[in-house]
Amino acid sequence: MKVMNNLVKHLVTSLFLIFPILCFANGKLLATPGVSQIEGSAGGGLVPWAQLAGYATDDEIAGAAFCSQANIKDFQLNSCGVQVNLYNRLELSFAKQTFNVDPLSLTLSQKIVGVKLRLYGDLIYSEWPQLSIGGQHKSLLTPEVAESLGSRSETGTDVYLAASKLHLGLLSGYNVLWNLTARYTKANKLGLLGFGGEHNKPFINTEASVAILINKHLAIGTEYRQKPDNLGLKEDDWQDIFIAWFPNKHINLTLAYLDLGAIAAIPNQTGWYFSISGAL
Repeated sequence: MKVMNNLVKHLVTSLFLIFPILCFANGKLLATPGVSQIEGSAGGGLVPWAQLAGYATDDEIAGAAFCSQANIKDFQLNSCGVQVNLYNRLELSFAKQTFNVDPLSLTLSQKIVGVKLRLYGDLIYSEWPQLSIGGQHKSLLTPEVAESLGSRSETGTDVYLAASKLHLGLLSGYNVLWNLTARYTKANKLGLLGFGGEHNKPFINTEASVAILINKHLAIGTEYRQKPDNLGLKEDDWQDIFIAWFPNKHINLTLAYLDLGAIAAIPNQTGWYFSISGAL
């Protein structure tokens, strides 16, 4: 209950910060923007999608805010942030992450400023998938551990290209959404362990999501995220199975089972993820 109360408190505070610039956009179908990704972009929990945050159409401005928590065996990741969608063309986002390392009684944190530009198409109505390009500039606020492990920098920028498509009635009458993302990155553990390292070269990583909309309020799916390994710490790929509930266009809840593999050489890091998002 304490965790839920804290998430709601941060979410409400974030919504009040962006409230003055919004026009209560409502032009898209329920659930089509997806949820909020742990680095602040619209998409799934692990993977940014081509969709922009909120329900804005070409003549509207929309905003969203989120808080999420991932609890795995030896670690906890908290992330909160806000997003603004300008005329269904440009998304701006900000997120702050804290990563608790229970075995060492240590907390790492970083802030992330994001931008996403829709290049082509519409999630539903264009023949080809919606295509967006995005960037996430990350600044590590606790660089000491990263430096001790051989990280080259405490700041870095991920650049990604995402393609998303929603197929109406594709699977026995159920709507199916898929997304593919290619990410250029030097980030170690999302950037929480700095950028670059022993290999000090960028990686082009593949990320993917698939979801089935059981009805207009409920979606289930899975995600996969490839990870670079600059520090030689055996950075396993991440995956999840999620269920997302959209009671209306102003709030959504996501629950996921996570399999993050080995983290900091500690194997079998599995656990649960919960996120709450609000949109105006």
